[in-house]
Amino acid sequence: MSATTGGVTGGGPVRVLVIEDDPVAADAHALYVGRVPGFTAVAAVHSLAEATRVLERTRVDLLLLDLTLPDGHGLRFARGLRAAGHPVDVIVVTSARDLTVVRESVSLGVVQYVLKPFAFPTLRERLLRYAEFRATAGEAAGQDDVDRAMAALRAPRPAELPKGLSAPTLDRVAALLRAAPEGLTAAGAAAAAGTSRITARRYLEHLVDTGRADRSPRYGQVGRPELHYRWLAAAGSVSNV
Repeated sequence: MSATTGGVTGGGPVRVLVIEDDPVAADAHALYVGRVPGFTAVAAVHSLAEATRVLERTRVDLLLLDLTLPDGHGLRFARGLRAAGHPVDVIVVTSARDLTVVRESVSLGVVQYVLKPFAFPTLRERLLRYAEFRATAGEAAGQDDVDRAMAALRAPRPAELPKGLSAPTLDRVAALLRAAPEGLTAAGAAAAAGTSRITARRYLEHLVDTGRADRSPRYGQVGRPELHYRWLAAAGSVSNV
């Protein structure tokens, strides 16, 4: 099976173009890409016209493609690239959950379909799976080799949580934080989640470490400042991270 994909065979980082109409999300996605070894974001653009200009002047191996852009639909853009013989690969990044759209994406050769909102570990896993697929080389000895190559794209492994953290509790704490526009303290999260303050703080700190929340000190009348945690608008889903 050939290692050639996106018009490139081995050598150098995978060059990624982020196409996303929300500037905050676009910058976040480009930052995420740059944090994954072997990948670099060549640009983050907010329209298909901008994307076309980048593709005309620079090499791009992979698109992170939103579907709802101000000047057209992402899948029509992908279809046009395929018709023109452009070899760039595509990962769809969208909030569209219509399975008809998913099927159309598959028919166009989209290699991954990632639902927004998502967190860095989700995109990292998809990019590493894509890199694993790109690295497959040589002639397939049989169906098993083909299946293994395709499984690299289609069967992502869940990201592991740090020792002592559980996915259900993380989901609960994250949902509480997302539902609190003004943010929460560890004590407030603990009371709402039914955990100890120390436990709540561990989950809140994990959300900060994975880029889905931030923290800042809040000063009261007396005593030391208390840390206040706030969900980041560009952050993503909470499960399996």
